Amino acid sequence: MNATARTIGLFCVLTLLFMGIGYLLGMYFGNTIFSLGFFLTLALLVNLFTYFYSSNIILWSYRARIINEEDNPRLYQIVKKVAMNANLPTPKVALVPLSIPNAFATGRNKKYAVICVTEGLLLTLNNDELEGVIGHEMGHIKDRDILLMSVAATITGALSFMSRAYMWRSFVSRDRDDFLIYIVLALAAFGALLIQLAISREREFKADEQSAKITKKPLALASALRKLEYHASKNPLKRGNPSTASLFIVNPFRSDGLIRLFSTHPPTEERIKRLEDMARNFSYL
Repeated sequence: MNATARTIGLFCVLTLLFMGIGYLLGMYFGNTIFSLGFFLTLALLVNLFTYFYSSNIILWSYRARIINEEDNPRLYQIVKKVAMNANLPTPKVALVPLSIPNAFATGRNKKYAVICVTEGLLLTLNNDELEGVIGHEMGHIKDRDILLMSVAATITGALSFMSRAYMWRSFVSRDRDDFLIYIVLALAAFGALLIQLAISREREFKADEQSAKITKKPLALASALRKLEYHASKNPLKRGNPSTASLFIVNPFRSDGLIRLFSTHPPTEERIKRLEDMARNFSYL
């Protein structure tokens, strides 16, 4: 299934999710038709908003600042080089004021794409490793994953926030109706999260593969992933919304217990092993 079909499918699932909420609430409060119509309209508005503005929300939430070549010649030249090798227009480049090394890409399409790197990434990686990471993000742009992942992250984050808000309200008010709405929203947030997870794991392997093909340096990306995983495990990100974890090249958030089963990324060790296998098979590249 191509990226356009997956994106359309995601919007359809989200619309059905909203209509399901409307149906349950309508059944409970006794006005199903009105509730269905209201939530269908709301779903269409949310789909339009997230299509055009999900990337802006993500950039704003991480205080990402768009830079030009004069601001950071090293980073900008590497992005231009990788974009040229990938036969893509040079995307915008943004710097995120975080000490933890990481990166992500966002945008509506390759014309509006933005590659974001943290300040910590520039301090941690050498040029070959940085090129490998940029190649990974360029792979997401090339495969048109960025809209799909940005929309999924934005919707999941919004539903999770609404669920938490209603949870605390229900605990304070002890109102049965409030508690019902919280349960519905919690189920919706969980459903959206499962959609996000299904999208993310598969795409990370593919973006690693694209990086290896674009840069011809799979071992540089493997080395970068090893460093990023080490820093994420020692100093996990505490600011930000975990629903955006799927955007990053390595999950900057960490959790224990059963929550690890719902990780948005495949194991870094498996990704490194695949890249090392690619390096041994030069004809593959």
